Amino acid sequence: MSTDELNASIHVQVETEYLSEQSVPEDKRFVFAYHIAITNEGDQAATLRTRHWFITDGNNEMQEVKGDGVVGEQPTIDAGETYRYSSGSVLATEVGSMRGYYVMEADDGTLFHATVPVFTLAIPRALN
Repeated sequence: MSTDELNASIHVQVETEYLSEQSVPEDKRFVFAYHIAITNEGDQAATLRTRHWFITDGNNEMQEVKGDGVVGEQPTIDAGETYRYSSGSVLATEVGSMRGYYVMEADDGTLFHATVPVFTLAIPRALN
């Protein structure tokens, strides 16, 4: 398989939530959780090796985060399976966004990127 075909075989879905109990708006601390589902629609297993995030707040300040695996794991996702995890981010504003990619390794050793499309982090009613 080509790396384009491998990339297309991994689908990432994201749900977000504002964690008001951990946030302190008067200190410009807005805490968000994100819940990710990574589905392997390909025909071979793939292991998530690294993550690379671009996190932008409402002031257009961007932080870049890179590291091995996710939540301390480098999961192997078998063909037809879904891996789920939750993590979080702290912003200095009520609204922001995240995007990025995972570096995946197919069973045959091929490295490829699985894109995480941009998603919004926002407190309830901030975008109304």
